[in-house]
Amino acid sequence: MSEAVSAVQGATASGFVDVVEAGLIGMVTIRGDLSDTDFAHAVGSVTHCGLPEKRGIASGANDQLLWMSTDELLLICAHDEAEARVGALTAALSGQHHLAVNVSDARAVFRVTGTGSSVREALAKVTPAEMRPGSLPVGEVRRTRMAQVPAAIWFDSEDQATIVCFRSVGTYIFDLLAQSSKPGSEVGHF
Repeated sequence: MSEAVSAVQGATASGFVDVVEAGLIGMVTIRGDLSDTDFAHAVGSVTHCGLPEKRGIASGANDQLLWMSTDELLLICAHDEAEARVGALTAALSGQHHLAVNVSDARAVFRVTGTGSSVREALAKVTPAEMRPGSLPVGEVRRTRMAQVPAAIWFDSEDQATIVCFRSVGTYIFDLLAQSSKPGSEVGHF
């Protein structure tokens, strides 16, 4: 069996912000009727997270549950636990219309870290999503585009953002973020 490797194998770039590939992260797409209390209870029994509000993030002891659309959640967990979580979700949601799929190896995760509004400045150069301070608060996830490809962005703190994209465009997103954070390319808009 081959060993799992991340999309750009831990690449890093330093500029007016730091860009780091986060490595292997467990991710499970969960689809179903988010308004159904039985669905919410079943998902909560496996993730130990409540269902997040629209565009929100709910945290448990070891997991995060992100709202991705009106019928979709993304579970963030340890990479080596993702497949077991799919099995547990499938069992807990038995008899309900649902989908639970391990997408860990189909995604790439990046963290952009800086001070002040530097992270927002770097991201604002490559996404149409509003990055002004206060517009995408900590704890809210936004699905958008980064240049030409789809991505999800959220702030873990005002000094760090996480970006998830398809693995197939991981190198493109890394290069895009590295370019947007080059020293001397600060815009100073925020």
